[in-house]
Amino acid sequence: MNHRIFEPQQNLAEWIKCYWTLESAFENTPLRNTIIPDGTMKLIFHYGDTYKHHPNDKESIILPKYFLIGQLTRPYVVEPLGTTGSFIVRFRPNGFLPFANIDVKKIQNTAVPLDKLFGKDGEEIGEQILNANSTSERIELIETFLLKRLIDKNTIDNIVKSTVETIFKTNGQFSVNKHSKQSNINRRQLTRKFSSTIGLSPKQLSKTIRIQNTLKTLLNKEVASLTNLAYENEYFDQAHFIKDFKEFTGLTPKEFYGDDLKMSMIFDNID
Repeated sequence: MNHRIFEPQQNLAEWIKCYWTLESAFENTPLRNTIIPDGTMKLIFHYGDTYKHHPNDKESIILPKYFLIGQLTRPYVVEPLGTTGSFIVRFRPNGFLPFANIDVKKIQNTAVPLDKLFGKDGEEIGEQILNANSTSERIELIETFLLKRLIDKNTIDNIVKSTVETIFKTNGQFSVNKHSKQSNINRRQLTRKFSSTIGLSPKQLSKTIRIQNTLKTLLNKEVASLTNLAYENEYFDQAHFIKDFKEFTGLTPKEFYGDDLKMSMIFDNID
């Protein structure tokens, strides 16, 4: 599978982390791909063939050609139905809210078609991006669309921004109690503001970022033992580490070591 990353223009960099494309012939694409939660929402446009989502072993849902994927709290398993050609807008954790009037908490683990988000405008931009001739044209189209919708740039509370920054700086090793005291804000108030903006609680985002950091370690470094890896990422013990790992990936850490499984997992390794 071939992916490329593109930076947003400066006017949108506060809300959009990057754009990326994913292309692959059907025979070169794993039959099942597991998307691991990474704390961000994404607009996805399948200009190739679409994908099928497997919420469990018995059900399957054909995904729309263009949609928003809400915050993930569990592995999201998809299956290609043909040639992969996908254009993805990856928002920052607090980046989507200024562009749409939607309760982000209610769309966890959900693919929302663009016409439900943006009405007729959503359908129009979806078709324009599918019919575009190049990635640069797709980026120009989506940036023009999003800039027109960016009316209130101050939608995101500064406390929420600082909390997100702290979670990332600490690689998810984050205490809600400690941060609420340092920020001089009630813990419940912080959690409520954060959840309504991000679609996850501070604790959920922290767990997500910590598991992402652990996955990168497993992929890029020699790990002496799973026990050392657990303690390095400040898990209480190995049992807690294994539980969290399986919650987010659907696999145990030992199962992750299989090359075929690694190839079929999509997580935040594109920075």
